[in-house]
Amino acid sequence: MIDFLKNITIDETLVTEEVKNILQKGLGKYSEKDALKIILNCIDLTTLEGADTRDKVNALCEKGLNYNQKGNNIPNVAAICVYPVFARQVSDKLKNSGIKTACVAGAFPAGQTPLFVKLIEVKYAVDEGAEEIDMVISRGTFLEGKYQVIFEEIAAVKQFCGTAHLKVILETGELQTLTNIRKASDISIAAGADFIKTSTGKIIPAATENAFYVMLQSIKAHYESTGKMIGIKPAGGISEPHQALNYFMLINAVLGDKWLNNNYFRVGASRLADKIANKIS
Repeated sequence: MIDFLKNITIDETLVTEEVKNILQKGLGKYSEKDALKIILNCIDLTTLEGADTRDKVNALCEKGLNYNQKGNNIPNVAAICVYPVFARQVSDKLKNSGIKTACVAGAFPAGQTPLFVKLIEVKYAVDEGAEEIDMVISRGTFLEGKYQVIFEEIAAVKQFCGTAHLKVILETGELQTLTNIRKASDISIAAGADFIKTSTGKIIPAATENAFYVMLQSIKAHYESTGKMIGIKPAGGISEPHQALNYFMLINAVLGDKWLNNNYFRVGASRLADKIANKIS
């Protein structure tokens, strides 16, 4: 059994100060326009509503495919993220575009479903063409201190992903403390996450800069001990360019340039992409 009870305690006041100091330093060598272009190319353009239809999903794909038609070297987004029932439609629409098909799967957004049901949904999404799976941990199980169960569920989902990348959503707004967020990050990475992600976007608070900073520290520690790069994805409530720039600055300060591309940085958003494209066009 992996020891998830090691003594890591996060000083919340110190994190607030460190985040404030980083954001005050600004973008460094990057112009705002260059940073926004990178962010646009890292967006997972998302619709996850009960009222989603094939027409709505098709329109989202068209939007994602057309940003680079605006000129001025504007890039396209990284992925289109939908529920599994739309995976085949999105995969077919995005074929040969370089934009990935991403799906939430595994009892999104609550995670309150038996593991075998989660695995069936993950397998279905991958079989339908999903190249990336965004799963969410069972927060209730985590808060009960059943860390090994969380580890084993993530590891099982990772196995069922096959060649698809796995993004593990912590739902940081329900984890109560920054110490818990660090522990959940460490567990997710140890279990095989390719990315760790802040939020489902279905609760408030969703993404926060302090939670994101703690997650970055977990990735940094893992990289320093293993040499393996793990990606990160803020999601939930990020609708304005200035918000996205804050996350860009935090990644750059903690992890550096190597993470500033869509192999290791994603932003989950539905409204952000148009605003960025309009700002840099």
